[in-house]
Amino acid sequence: MNLSHIEAFLPCPTPSAWIEAALANQDIMLIDHAHCEKKAASTAISLMYRYVDRPRLLDKMSRLAREELRHFEQVLAIMRKRGIVYDHLSPSRYAAGMRKAVRSSDPQRLVDLLIIGAFIEARSCERFAALAPKLDEELADFYKSLLKSEARHYEDYLQLAREASDEPIEPRLEVFAALERELVLSVDSEFRFHSGPVPLPQ
Repeated sequence: MNLSHIEAFLPCPTPSAWIEAALANQDIMLIDHAHCEKKAASTAISLMYRYVDRPRLLDKMSRLAREELRHFEQVLAIMRKRGIVYDHLSPSRYAAGMRKAVRSSDPQRLVDLLIIGAFIEARSCERFAALAPKLDEELADFYKSLLKSEARHYEDYLQLAREASDEPIEPRLEVFAALERELVLSVDSEFRFHSGPVPLPQ
C-alpha cells in the first residue's frame, strides 16, 4: 500500500529508537494497542453524542467506531493466543499533549479535535507499516491488514475538519504538526504505542 500521502502529512518519521523499543516490548505494545483501539472507538462515539446535527460526521464516526472495536477484538484474540493478559496501562502523553492546543468553543473545538484524530490515525498507520517487516508472520499480517482502514480514518478526519471549519485549516494543521513532532521525537520514560523513543533496555 502506498503511504506517501501519510508520510507527507506527518511532520517526521517515527524514530528508529521507538521501533527498537517496540520490538523489545511487544507485550506492552499489544496491550497498549488494544487500549488505543478502544479509545479510538470511544472518541468517535463521543463526537457522535456531542455533534448530533452533523449527518456526515455521524455516518463516518459510526463506521469508524465499529471498525475500531473490531480491531480491539482482533488484538485481544492475538494476545490470548500468546498468553498476554490485558491490563491497565498508564496512558502516553501523546493524546493529552495534542489536546493542550484545542480551542474551547465550537466550531473551532470540533475542527481541532478532528485534526488531532487525523494525526493519531496517520501516525498509527505509519507505525504499523514500519513495524510489520520486523515482526513475526501473524503479527505482521495483522498490522498490514490495518493499513487501509487507518489511512481511510485519517482521510475521513481530515475531510470532516475541512467541512466543519469556516476558514482554511492549514494554520491549525501547522500548530498540531509542531506539537506532534515534539511528542514523537522527545524521549519518554515508558514505552507506549504513541510514545516517543524510550531508553533501552527497560
